[in-house]
Formats: sequence, structure tokens, C-alpha cells
Amino acid sequence: MRKTTTLGLSVLAVGGILLGGCSSEIGRLPSDTDVSCLRKQMAPPMFLSFPLAANTCQRLTNHGFVLGEKDAKLIPLNLKGAPDLQKLAQEHGYSYTP
Repeated sequence: MRKTTTLGLSVLAVGGILLGGCSSEIGRLPSDTDVSCLRKQMAPPMFLSFPLAANTCQRLTNHGFVLGEKDAKLIPLNLKGAPDLQKLAQEHGYSYTP
């Protein structure tokens, strides 16, 4: 009985972590582009400012791993086809590729 309970709780915990990874409050999803991530973060229910949204969506050359953190550099936001976001990036000093 105890083994079944432990297994059930483990499955529940893993499921919760996986579902939590799909929450818009967490930040960038693997399938998001820079533009889609920024638009999600700046839209309801988040209503983040551009700088906060950009900090949430911007990627690093080390893909966010702790190892190699010292040499990690910010990857410019890919804002192709989004002139409104390009203007905001320019106003706030974020590097981007048009």
C-alpha cells in the first residue's frame, strides 16, 4: 500500500511540474518565437511592460543552463515582421534583428 501511495504522489508531482511549464506566467515556451512570447507577456492577463516582457522572453547563448553561465551572452530578439515591437526595442535599448 505504501509503495502505491509513493508512486501515485510521484506521478502527481511530475504531472504538476509539466502542466506548470505551460503556464503563461512562467515565461517563454519552447515553441514560442520572440514576437509571440513578447505579445503573450504584454497581453492580458500579464500586461507586462516591454522591458519586463523582453527580459522574460530573451534567450541566452547557453540556453539558460547554469554551466557556462559566465560566458553566456544575450541573443538579440528576432522581431522580424513586428515594427511596433522593433520601435519599443529601440526605445528601450534592446538589441534586435529586424
